[in-house]
Amino acid sequence: MTYKKPLAKRFRGFLPVVVDVETAGLNPKRDALLEVAAVMLQMDHQGIWQREETHSCHIIPFEGANLDKKALDFIGVDPYHPFRFAVPETQGLEMIFQPIRHAIKQYKCTRAILVGHNPSFDLNFIKAAAYRTGIKIPFHRFSTFDTGTLGGLVFGQTVLARAAKAAGMAWDSSEAHSAIYDAERTADLFCKIVNLWENRR
Repeated sequence: MTYKKPLAKRFRGFLPVVVDVETAGLNPKRDALLEVAAVMLQMDHQGIWQREETHSCHIIPFEGANLDKKALDFIGVDPYHPFRFAVPETQGLEMIFQPIRHAIKQYKCTRAILVGHNPSFDLNFIKAAAYRTGIKIPFHRFSTFDTGTLGGLVFGQTVLARAAKAAGMAWDSSEAHSAIYDAERTADLFCKIVNLWENRR
């Protein structure tokens, strides 16, 4: 069976992009943005959603940024470790945004919409970094898809690790709190939920 609805029509012209950030605190205006990962999604000819590719970077704390020790200990990051190969915020955002802009044009979408687990946190840090650097973001500025809410609805679990396990996905606690790992597991959870919904219709 061929799925005839184009990707751009599935979410009202929005391109879902899964994002996770790791930060040196909870305040997007004051605390450093340290890692960003963005997972691109695709829909096959049968309407099945899946991960396509992941883009990520480590970011150098902006000048004057606060680095909360508890936050750094929690995510296990040394912001100035040479093997992080971190880049300035401007370069990092462009590295993440460029493939998103390309996909928006490729799929004829109007803009991207950020998918995340409690995504207001991720979006607020992205917006704060974009404001500091003067870069226009490709995401809708306030609308998001929240896998915390969706996981609670479908699987009765709002914590990412628990929702992933309830969905039958593997979960490695030693890899958690890495932007790439969390973004890819969030992407798998989102795709699982969307695909389950499509199969019910």
